[in-house]
Amino acid sequence: MKRLTIIFILIAQLVNAQQKEVFTVDAFIQLIKQNHPVAKQANIQVEKAKAELLSAKGGFDPVLALEADRKTFDGKNYYFHTNPELKIPTPIGIDVKTGVENNGGTNLDSELSSGKTSYAGVEVALAKGLLIDKRRAVLQQAKIFNQQSEQERLKILNDLLFDAYVSYWQWAGNYQLYSIYSKYLQISNDRLRLVKIAYNNGDRAWADTIEAFTQVQNFQLLQADAQLKLATSVFDMSNYLWLKNDSAFILPERFVPDTVRFSMKESLPALNDIVAKASTENPSIKAYNFKLDALEVERRLKFQSLLPVFNFKANLLNKDYYVLKGFNGALLENNYKWGIDFKLPLFLREGRGEYKKTKLKITETNLELNAKRWQVENKVRSYFTEASLLEQQLTTVTSMYNNYNALLKTEVLKFNNGESSLFVVNSRENKVIEAAQKQIELKVKYLKAKYAVDWAAGLLR
Repeated sequence: MKRLTIIFILIAQLVNAQQKEVFTVDAFIQLIKQNHPVAKQANIQVEKAKAELLSAKGGFDPVLALEADRKTFDGKNYYFHTNPELKIPTPIGIDVKTGVENNGGTNLDSELSSGKTSYAGVEVALAKGLLIDKRRAVLQQAKIFNQQSEQERLKILNDLLFDAYVSYWQWAGNYQLYSIYSKYLQISNDRLRLVKIAYNNGDRAWADTIEAFTQVQNFQLLQADAQLKLATSVFDMSNYLWLKNDSAFILPERFVPDTVRFSMKESLPALNDIVAKASTENPSIKAYNFKLDALEVERRLKFQSLLPVFNFKANLLNKDYYVLKGFNGALLENNYKWGIDFKLPLFLREGRGEYKKTKLKITETNLELNAKRWQVENKVRSYFTEASLLEQQLTTVTSMYNNYNALLKTEVLKFNNGESSLFVVNSRENKVIEAAQKQIELKVKYLKAKYAVDWAAGLLR
């Protein structure tokens, strides 16, 4: 009894080892998006843009500075300065600063206040740099490039997934073709065995055994060729198979494609809908829009070069380290320091040249955007037309296959009743095989064209 149990366990394990597992296209694509190196590289581009944005925000970080020096010579204290300062840039272009000073010595500069003092003040640009300056422009462009990097990621993923879809359905088509040849090879072998029995019994001519054997050889060649194509497509599809630890692997033999999904009819969306989506969601087009946004920021910055430099500085002063101690009108009237900085190039040639170059860049980019949008729309229309024609051909070939199959069944029935010849049966069978092969080839081409429509529109995610 124990030995019998062990035998049943071994048989169950053998059956389980031989069972096939369907590897669906959705699971395949999900694996690519998670583990493929190109998909990970695309994600890195987004992370790099986020790092650039963080770096640009650093232009508005508060700065703590300390300036200190001292001179002593021959026992004489010439001077000493200690000036810690906190400067806080703001997004509106005003820099706020506060600090304290401790100055002294026999040779102290007359402009410096002796003893402990404190101050609080602002620096603001009233002309050039009032609405936008280099720091704010860099931050705004970094935010735009961060959004643009997401479109670059989607563009890379769109290209990767299109190639992956094509590879998967090519594998499914080759598997389907190999299965059909294997099926008819088995049928032809069974027929050869029956014909040999009939020949030995004197019911069939010797030529019928040759006819049956030739058909077996024909299917053996077709099966071998299909097996080679299937193996090649497995290796091609394995280019997209990666584990989480960044190691590639070959698709195990137990996995088979989703032949049910392959055989299902997948209709095309409306052309106008897909063209409309392409014009708004295509990552290449959206990337151009972000590029234009960045150039607009640059144009506004270059326009500042046409304005004069007019900066205003004002500090509120007080004794000791309490700048707001005793804050009143008298303090504002008597304890302050202010100044202006004015500069105006007389011809503004540099500013005018830079501003003009930026406007030309915007015009150039708009032309590129229009050309890109038209190119994308025409690509979508081209692949849509191809897919529509292939869909019609596929419908015709499917009808032909069904008709040839019906004729084959009728001819086999006649042959079994002695009313037909094996030559006619083989001819009918070959027509069925040719129609099935054409049907699979057209289905693969149709699926490739259908996914090409989404690829051209930039919608593969």
